[in-house]
Amino acid sequence: MKILLIEDDIKTAQFIVKGLKQAQYNVRHSQDGLDGLALINNESFDLVILDIMLPGMDGFKIIDKTREKNISVPIIVLSAKSALDDRIMGLHKGCDDYLVKPFSFSELLARIQAVTRRAKASQEPMTLSVADLVIDLLKHRVWRGDKLIDIQPLEFMLLEYLMRHSGQVVSKVMIMENVWDYNFDPQTNVVEARICKLREKIDKPYKNKLLHTVRGFGYVLEEKK
Repeated sequence: MKILLIEDDIKTAQFIVKGLKQAQYNVRHSQDGLDGLALINNESFDLVILDIMLPGMDGFKIIDKTREKNISVPIIVLSAKSALDDRIMGLHKGCDDYLVKPFSFSELLARIQAVTRRAKASQEPMTLSVADLVIDLLKHRVWRGDKLIDIQPLEFMLLEYLMRHSGQVVSKVMIMENVWDYNFDPQTNVVEARICKLREKIDKPYKNKLLHTVRGFGYVLEEKK
């Protein structure tokens, strides 16, 4: 994960950079607000850790400029300003968390992990689709065209796995390990049985078949042109 630290205090920056590198993060450091904003605009980061009082441009202005350009990188503010109004201002401007100096590195690390988890979750798609087959990951519903398909929980999990790997051949072992989540006798036909039931629901009534057997290798969900 690539992190940008914008902090002009050398001792604080060294403390943070050392800890992040020990935690196996890739870190860039800038001491100037304008230089830091240029890095945000020109490079891709997974997280920005940002001081407020900076030369060149203050942290609140950096947040403004970043969000004005629709750059959605998560931002954690580090500041000696502990007043409630300052924290509220930072959150309103678009930072994702606000940590008051002095702080422990373990707390910063926990905040980084929490913010990046939330950011990742917010980027997860709510639906998956292959041709006219669509699944809603929140409501656990499946459509083929405008028809709602009645599907069992294990069938939904199997279909979700196939759709997340659409266009890729997945083997029986891969399916068992990722859908059933246990090892199994390779001679069993449990996967074939479930694939057959799923195919009856999503393919059998339709001319355009999507779930294909790749003999000797496994299965692939894709629209054949």
